[in-house]
Amino acid sequence: MEATVKWKDGVSFEAESGSGHTVVMDGPPDLGGRNLGPRPMEMLIMGMGGCASFDVLTILQKSRQNVTGCEACISAERADAVPAVFTKIHMTFKISGDGLKESLVKRAVALSAEKYCSASIMMEKAGVEVTHSYEIVPA
Repeated sequence: MEATVKWKDGVSFEAESGSGHTVVMDGPPDLGGRNLGPRPMEMLIMGMGGCASFDVLTILQKSRQNVTGCEACISAERADAVPAVFTKIHMTFKISGDGLKESLVKRAVALSAEKYCSASIMMEKAGVEVTHSYEIVPA
């Protein structure tokens, strides 16, 4: 896996993934940015949410659940000192579908958290308190 990050101007950077996709990262105006994209630390938790959502959705589909929506809402806390590392991250999955079995949703979230989500597991190994919850939303 590879990526390239190029400085554009101010505190704006363009990142390109090895698969050829680009995203702009920028800072707030008070730090010299123009607010043209997410902050780099936001990218980390967005990537974690994408990784975990992929797992949960895939597991539920393999369990023959009729999922019509999957949303991961992530909240994170950071240390007050430099480096301002993540100290806590909580992910709530909002899963909607027809006739979803709660036991299978709970199992999918647990499997992602404990076995499959590389990003979430890596954060935990770095000392971040990572927690997960879920809600089943009527379709």
